[in-house]
Amino acid sequence: MPTKRQPFMLGSHQIAPGSRTIVDIPFGKLYTHTELNIGAHVVHGRQHGPVLLITAALHGDEINGVEICRRLLKLPRLNRLKGTLIVVPIVNTYGFVQQSRYLPDRRDLNRSFPGSEKGSLGSRMAFQFTEQILKKCTHAIDLHTGAIHRANLPQVRASAKDKTALQMAESFNAPIIIKAASRDGTMRGTANNLGIPLLLYEAGEALRFDEQAIKIGVRGISNVLHELGMLPERKKVAKTDSLFSKKSSWVRAEHDGIARYYVGLGQTVQAGDTLAHIYSPYSDFEVAVTASFSGVVIGRNNLPLVNEGEALFHIAEVSSLNEAEKTLDAISDEVDNAMPQMQGDEYGVV
Repeated sequence: MPTKRQPFMLGSHQIAPGSRTIVDIPFGKLYTHTELNIGAHVVHGRQHGPVLLITAALHGDEINGVEICRRLLKLPRLNRLKGTLIVVPIVNTYGFVQQSRYLPDRRDLNRSFPGSEKGSLGSRMAFQFTEQILKKCTHAIDLHTGAIHRANLPQVRASAKDKTALQMAESFNAPIIIKAASRDGTMRGTANNLGIPLLLYEAGEALRFDEQAIKIGVRGISNVLHELGMLPERKKVAKTDSLFSKKSSWVRAEHDGIARYYVGLGQTVQAGDTLAHIYSPYSDFEVAVTASFSGVVIGRNNLPLVNEGEALFHIAEVSSLNEAEKTLDAISDEVDNAMPQMQGDEYGVV
């Protein structure tokens, strides 16, 4: 006889099976004594299953994920959820209010994990988040964008050693999968150390909504929910597999000046291709920026004013440039074609 489904505990709150609520967990105060909370949406299914955590705005200015979370929570099929879904649309409430990547002390919250009870503000926040939320989950997806003035092609990142995370990455079906080890101090690194497979989704630019990136994000999380058995089986549809990349690096400016960019996100480039020119507004000086190796542009600086050493183009190596072009075009078309049929349902577009 199956065991009775128990309420889910988050903070001091109990969420009954078959219900959903928003739990506010206190995480600090401003110097005005204004309390700041981290709000977590909890959907607790009637049947047993995994506990999937979705987080966004760990960097306060990366707002694409906030909209992905809103659309995700609109999915009618969540009423049939197995297991528990925890959605935290805004982790770094300090940065979100200030439209800043950082905390008030200029520390990066995503370099503060797992944190400590008596460290800096970021360390304390990371500790509380790890203890009260992260440790409650069995799987996680962390939503990010590029930094200010820097855009990312929709991509997911997972450790090559984590088979579950790689399986989640394949089912997410972003245009490209980067096999990359996690950094010290990150939430992904802490999750890996705790044995929690965490998938990182990067797409778009800070302080901007990117509709294509949002659509791919909502579809991707829905795909993972099905992969984990948290949503009912659905009709199989043909899909194009993501590209895999084991190596990526940035092309940097060798001179300061004003840049004219010629290559956009998702374009394939050959080693030696001219990606941009940097010129001086006070002389005839002009220098080309060239690709150091062949691959796909997965990140780009959008600000024409550049300093020497600044990162301009992020290129990922792939096995075949011809196949890469076909794959990227096909996944883009699949997302666009699916949306009109899925509005208000699968992808929560309202």
